Amino acid sequence: MAMSIFATLAAQTPPIRRSPFFDYRMRWKRRRLIWRALRRRHDISRVKVNEGAIAAAPLLGFSTIRNEIERLPFFLDHHRTLGVGHFLIVDNDSTDGSADYLAAQPDVSLWRAHASYKAARFGVDWLMCLKFKFGPGKWCLTLDADEALILPGGRGLGPLVAHLAATGRSSFGAIMLDAYPKGPINIGNVQPGENPFDHLCWFDAEGYRVQRHKVFDNLWVQGGVRDRMFFRDEPSRAPTLNKTPLVLWRRGYTYVTSTHQMLPRHLNHVFDTGAPTGVLLHSKFLPQIAAKSAEELARRQHFENSTLYEDYHRSLIAGPTLWHPQAQRYEGPTQLERLGLMSAGDWQ
Repeated sequence: MAMSIFATLAAQTPPIRRSPFFDYRMRWKRRRLIWRALRRRHDISRVKVNEGAIAAAPLLGFSTIRNEIERLPFFLDHHRTLGVGHFLIVDNDSTDGSADYLAAQPDVSLWRAHASYKAARFGVDWLMCLKFKFGPGKWCLTLDADEALILPGGRGLGPLVAHLAATGRSSFGAIMLDAYPKGPINIGNVQPGENPFDHLCWFDAEGYRVQRHKVFDNLWVQGGVRDRMFFRDEPSRAPTLNKTPLVLWRRGYTYVTSTHQMLPRHLNHVFDTGAPTGVLLHSKFLPQIAAKSAEELARRQHFENSTLYEDYHRSLIAGPTLWHPQAQRYEGPTQLERLGLMSAGDWQ
């Protein structure tokens, strides 16, 4: 059975044993986070909601978006093909036509949020409200609009969730893999409906590191191109790449930080030996990144301490070249398995 490099590293960092008192503290933390999310239910208002279609779909997609019109057609089509039955999306004050586009999609239920994305734990609280009502008993896939889930063998979500259920697993992990062009990132033009990965063809296959998170017991993965280019002198601040995007939802579950960490903690053990894992191809570095980075310098909505990341955003505005001679050109799921970036595990 082929293992990903992350499963191999996870086997070398066994789960941390905790005291009953620590478990008690985590239970209360989980309850506080759920209560915090439910208190924000008034931040979001219905635009178009099809409760019948939501109830009929065994697998739901969740996302919070803002000004993603270039990515949305591909994002929806890609995950429809994988097997998402209905999308529940919160639009955070888009001004580029994203909300109108989503409202016209028959398999999208849409909410609007005017409140602070940062204050809502970067949208986690809003989506938690929707999962609390619509998610129990369903497989819930939570993604950003710039992420495309890739599964081992190019297979779909239906066979995957059947395997997870048959093997007693309630969650599925994936590594975020930044894709980038060969030239400066601010050069070019990608139109709505185009595949962003026709433009973002390259990725770093090496340079990843892991450690066991001391509180949430998840495998904490960092590295890749953003670490190489922007955080070489402060690697601890490099982006977190491990995610748990797919969960068989229960009302007592909660995300802690984006989809990087969950409670209860057993849901974080998605890179254990035998567990299938995927890749989230990340289209962050489209040419529009310069404008988005300039907006973030003003809005300060994407980091807990935005001041620490001002140099990072200014570097993106300058349009650097991320490509280097060791970069790999993306060829498909088989390549990612061969490189050990994802694995079918015991999913045969």
